Amino acid sequence: MTTSTRGTTKVPAVLVLEDGRIFRGRAYGAVGETFGEAVFSTGMTGYQETLTDPSYDRQIVVATAPQIGNTGWNDEDDESDRIWVSGYVVRDPARVPSNWRAKRSLDDELVAQHVVGISGIDTRALTRHLRESGSMRAGIFSGEVVGTEAELLARVQAQPQMKGASLYEAVTTKEAYVVPAVGEKRFTVAAIDLGIKGMTPHRMAERGIEVHVLPATASAAEVYAVDPDGVFFSNGPGDPATADGPVALMTEVLQRRTPLFGICFGNQILGRALGFGTYKLKYGHRGINQPVQDRTTGKVEVTAHNHGFAVDAPLDRVSETKFGRAEVSHVCLNDDVVEGLQLLDQPAFSVQYHPEAAAGPHDAAYLFDRFVSLMEGQRA
Repeated sequence: MTTSTRGTTKVPAVLVLEDGRIFRGRAYGAVGETFGEAVFSTGMTGYQETLTDPSYDRQIVVATAPQIGNTGWNDEDDESDRIWVSGYVVRDPARVPSNWRAKRSLDDELVAQHVVGISGIDTRALTRHLRESGSMRAGIFSGEVVGTEAELLARVQAQPQMKGASLYEAVTTKEAYVVPAVGEKRFTVAAIDLGIKGMTPHRMAERGIEVHVLPATASAAEVYAVDPDGVFFSNGPGDPATADGPVALMTEVLQRRTPLFGICFGNQILGRALGFGTYKLKYGHRGINQPVQDRTTGKVEVTAHNHGFAVDAPLDRVSETKFGRAEVSHVCLNDDVVEGLQLLDQPAFSVQYHPEAAAGPHDAAYLFDRFVSLMEGQRA
């Protein structure tokens, strides 16, 4: 639960981790309290896209870049209709934004959307702690809600864990909507919104795809009512082990051999549908500078990530599944985490990262073209 009033840098604030580590600073954004899983993001730019990414639901995001807020907040770069992070942790917030597109400051936007944050702490020390100890529950407290350290720690430890959390239904669209193709329409895609970012259907629309964005609870009948040439499963928050509904839907899509593309949460859903397990990473991958190798080409890409869970699939061999042969197509070069899957006997693949490049490098944009090629091949 979060309460808030007008933020001020003169109000003391405290960040409390579930293992008892405490950082003291100043309020940033709204004043009050908030809880979530403390995670760090290594991107030096793109904080607006990060904050509005639904995959960050119920997470307190620590910015590793020391200065945040320099470019303010504009009305064009949101990836959804609100900020989803539970809290925001920065070291040195910009006093005055400086960008021709800025409409207001980041601090003002955090206040307007009741997002409690903290500034003025050693985010490098915090990041090192989370790397060594793992992502964990945390709370940010400022103003009248600040109590004794023991009281605040007890409140943090009473919060639910991210492992076992089912969050995708809380962030999905309530009503289906259509993103029209740019120029001539070539294909129709049904996109299952598990926490989709706005740039994703836009990237497909640029390729002549009319995208029907459907709620996470959509049935197979609703998916095939739009007569799709392909089906897309989006990114999203929470533990994929709880997503039995999307797994069942993807299973039916695979049974029909419809061209399929998944990213992030969608990659984990494909992993489960193929019979692989999933597990929680110690501290996850978050940022826009993660090196991934496309094992089908040998090319190394710099990619945008936001995931705390991963697929447990063998890297050293092709696996036999009920939908034919499957292999790991992409791998993270930092830690060998599975970053992509593909079926060899039917048109389906997924990646664990964000090819829409919002905000991030454009190295992985070819994946949307690969999806188009699958749909072209199916027509032929």
